[in-house]
Amino acid sequence: MEIAKALRSDDHLPAWNAQEFEAQLRDKGRSYHIHHPFNVRMNSGGCTPDEIRCWVANRFYYQICIPRKDAAILANMPDREHRRLWIERILDHDGHGDHQGSAAGGIEAWTRLGEAVGISREELWSLQQVVPAVRFACDAYVNFAAKAPWQEAVCSSLTEMFAPQIHKDRLATWPTHYPWIEANGLTYFRSRIPLASRDVEHGLHVTLTHFRTREQQHHALDILQFKLDILWTMLDAIEKACQG
Repeated sequence: MEIAKALRSDDHLPAWNAQEFEAQLRDKGRSYHIHHPFNVRMNSGGCTPDEIRCWVANRFYYQICIPRKDAAILANMPDREHRRLWIERILDHDGHGDHQGSAAGGIEAWTRLGEAVGISREELWSLQQVVPAVRFACDAYVNFAAKAPWQEAVCSSLTEMFAPQIHKDRLATWPTHYPWIEANGLTYFRSRIPLASRDVEHGLHVTLTHFRTREQQHHALDILQFKLDILWTMLDAIEKACQG
């Protein structure tokens, strides 16, 4: 999949400096799925147990696609120094070392979240609850990461700039609104806050140094919007599935 390069009237103007470009990227947070009606309702205590389970089961497909996406980007990186940094993302999700405790990885932490909300490990891993639109959106992202220039794929990962707040919101509201969820099931949200901040530092460095002209910077913003649209579309599909 290739993100089309739109022509804009200001493409001929000088490039934004690094601070201005980063501000443009961060402004995309207005489209982050933290603002999606379903996420707002979920964090305000408006979801039923079945809706929470529907969200967890469908979002799990995205979780297991993340290391596949990152492995595809890694395969396209010619620079060893970048690979050394990027491979940490795969280990964060798949686990490392003895794969016990905190080394078990994010996918295992999400599996524990599933168990905490009442989904067995076998049921979660069967992917039987994953709706077609969620599969399509996640597969489209993996496909993009495999085929796009690696710098563009890295740029798409910058939705991590907005992720810490969505995790903090869940940690702040879920124990009150959903006391039936076992507390240790929220480990995934807690663990991602420092990791997302680390990942953003690398992703921003690549993006700010690679996209040098105003036209290229606009293209970077389109790539980031593409990823934001994927996350929003997933929640659209999950919300509809919960109503079915």
